Amino acid sequence: MQRLFDEVSTLDKRCYEEFGLSEDILMEHAANGIAMYIRENFSKNSKIVIACGSGNNGADGLACARLLHGDYKVSIFYVKKPKSKMALLQEKRVKSLKIKQCKKLQKCDVLIDAIIGTGFNGDFTPDMKITMKELNNLEAFKIACDIPSGLKQNGECLEETFVADISLTMGALKKSMYLDMTKDFIGKIKVINLGLSREIYEIYSNWKLLDLDDLKLPCRTLKNSHKGLFGHLSLACGEKSGASIMSAKSALRFGSGLVTLIGFEDISIPHSIMYSHELPKSTTALALGMGLGNEFSDIELDRFLDNSFPLILDADIFYNKKIIQILNRKELVLTPHAKEFVSLLKLTKIADISVDDLQKKRFIYVEKFCKKFRDVTLLLKGANTIIGKNKEFFINPHGTSVLAKAGSGDVLSGLIGSLLAQGHGCLDATINASLSHTKLALNYQGADFSLTPDDLIDGICNL
Repeated sequence: MQRLFDEVSTLDKRCYEEFGLSEDILMEHAANGIAMYIRENFSKNSKIVIACGSGNNGADGLACARLLHGDYKVSIFYVKKPKSKMALLQEKRVKSLKIKQCKKLQKCDVLIDAIIGTGFNGDFTPDMKITMKELNNLEAFKIACDIPSGLKQNGECLEETFVADISLTMGALKKSMYLDMTKDFIGKIKVINLGLSREIYEIYSNWKLLDLDDLKLPCRTLKNSHKGLFGHLSLACGEKSGASIMSAKSALRFGSGLVTLIGFEDISIPHSIMYSHELPKSTTALALGMGLGNEFSDIELDRFLDNSFPLILDADIFYNKKIIQILNRKELVLTPHAKEFVSLLKLTKIADISVDDLQKKRFIYVEKFCKKFRDVTLLLKGANTIIGKNKEFFINPHGTSVLAKAGSGDVLSGLIGSLLAQGHGCLDATINASLSHTKLALNYQGADFSLTPDDLIDGICNL
């Protein structure tokens, strides 16, 4: 689990004031980190073009050019002439070495974007848009110095944002790198050490990045055991019964001792899943919303929810006004996608916004919701899943387009519900189910367009 920050200028300032590290020292480490990556991955005499801007990001690029000069064929492409104090200093240093400058972009093995960096909140000029398109059209391995140029501090991306194969980010991870829209620009991410261990450089942050190594699977240690010891998940079987059946199969495969669908119609279900018109007395957790439709009346919903069991809500329930009452429960997990969360924000009178507005400000609205409903665990689905409770927030960046298939979310609900039934706390269940869900997709061996929910469920046994 790694810390995430809105900005790192505060962390840099702490290095200057508390540890006696100058801006020049930090910059040398930043440039050396990029140079080391190139030395480890590209043979000597490879052609390197470094596109530099006028500020300190450009200065990082110039310092990197100096470090690689002599072993590699380095050229500097000035997008903007050096202007900041550090950029002018680094320009003076590269001039003394007579490092080649190119007025036009040239064919190369590696292209380094050192144009803008963090703190950018504006727009590209028409000329800059042309330059960025040329950079993106160049066939080369592309490295972003810190973050891709065009990525704003709040995570929004301009249309012409630099498309990196890898972002070598300085000092610590930035939240802006994990908004959904950045996923097609950011590439792989590697943190460059700035002369201090990250444990010292970084400070506390209530936003964390989840690693696959953080995953803790359900574990059966008791030898003298029976199915009743591993929880009983009851799921409301709605109008589209397939959704709740997939959730039920997922829950059973993930360790629940018993799984029951609650409904009022005669339907065909797997033999391993039970079916009832009433809530079993042995129930230890509930799931509601998957394919719900209009199957349950308000009275039937009230009967289903007249208890204090841990509860996971998904899908259709986020359009139902009854959710306002449900949000008062102490042990509650919500798993909306963007459109459902927009509806939830409106019903709770937090905001009346479009899906597009939400996607640009996902972090902000997750924090707003969790501030208002402090006992609720929220999982906002997306290319990068956000999980929040009260003042703690986590991002799962491991999702892939493999999961962009109907039913994938129903499997996730079953995973969460299963852990709730087995006695896990809401936040713990949500984090581990989310990591399991994305790991199932990463483990999938088929074509990226071919996955079905049953593939995910079948893969659980190999986690």
